[in-house]
Amino acid sequence: MILKLVKSAYIHIPFCEHICYYCDFNKVFLKGQPVDEYIDQLLHEMELTISRNATEQLETIFVGGGTPTVLNESQLDKLCKGIRNILPYNSEGEFTFEANPGDLSREKLNILKDYDVNRLSFGVQSFNDELLKKIGRAHTEKDVYTTIERSHQAGFENISIDLIYSLPQQTEKDFIDTLSKALNLNLPHYSSYSLIVEPKTVFYNLMQKGKLHLPSVELEANMYSVLIDSMEKHGYHQYEISNFSKENYESKHNLVYWNNEEYFGFGAGAHGYVNGVRQSNIGPIKKYIEKLQAGHLPILESNVLTKNEMMEEQMFLGLRKNDGVNIEQFNQKFKVNMLDVFKEPIEQMTHKQLLQISEGSVQLTREGRFLGNEVFQAFLGL
Repeated sequence: MILKLVKSAYIHIPFCEHICYYCDFNKVFLKGQPVDEYIDQLLHEMELTISRNATEQLETIFVGGGTPTVLNESQLDKLCKGIRNILPYNSEGEFTFEANPGDLSREKLNILKDYDVNRLSFGVQSFNDELLKKIGRAHTEKDVYTTIERSHQAGFENISIDLIYSLPQQTEKDFIDTLSKALNLNLPHYSSYSLIVEPKTVFYNLMQKGKLHLPSVELEANMYSVLIDSMEKHGYHQYEISNFSKENYESKHNLVYWNNEEYFGFGAGAHGYVNGVRQSNIGPIKKYIEKLQAGHLPILESNVLTKNEMMEEQMFLGLRKNDGVNIEQFNQKFKVNMLDVFKEPIEQMTHKQLLQISEGSVQLTREGRFLGNEVFQAFLGL
């Protein structure tokens, strides 16, 4: 089976030294975990998958977590070496590692550089040390500056940082201060998300007890408006609801998701999308390792998408982008007319001034970016 469309891979490292209060990703405390065995079997999963599927060169690789850079130098070297030996990656592509400020020594940065990692994404979240403690982060504002400077010295230019707004007891003034400090770094890419309280997190438990005090919906909207305006003022193009970049510095890997293209998912709890099938891996690390040691891929669930499901995903993923969903490309891909298939939701959301048709694409309006979930919901249930 030739997987001509697969051009990307996500690789999951589930280990953390600290668990943030808002995080619901598949992750565990690093201490006492079988890290070396996990890396061995993660590489084994890649080998099994690639050996069973002829594929073209990958254009993007994204190593996320958890905290990938919590691995020690020898483990990091082993992981990167294995990735480069096993995956058919185009070294001219985009190879991203997620990291936390304070985690990256000069030695680790050199290892990443040696294996052609060319993009770093830092989970900064805030420049307010007091707020960082409240959300369970271990780094400080100073760690951010030190790590960014060290990364530049190691030769990394393509650097992104994540910020979160609408945090517990956060004021608009505080978010403006964080934005200002972030923009002063003059990085090529920024992501900024509103806090979502997910089940099985510390924040969720606090919310259930009435002990989590979040900004109002109005204040959250104000913060998002400040975000959009500040980024535009400083020359950053908003190309997705939560993402802003200088020209040619958009996240190529994340665009694979939003363009509804296919990708491999490697690691415990990872998700992939290959040949029209969405798959998720076993989450618990021990069970993930055992499955691979027995010579089996660690697949927990497989869902073969119907044409209707694929079309729905094309819309609600693609509408996240400011460019929206190109009508002609949609029609060619699915051999139908988008404006007929989704006539009702497009008319309804256009009437509400949340959608517009511009330059041959269906796009969110500025107001629509604030109410994205309402728009996306309208395209479900064909």
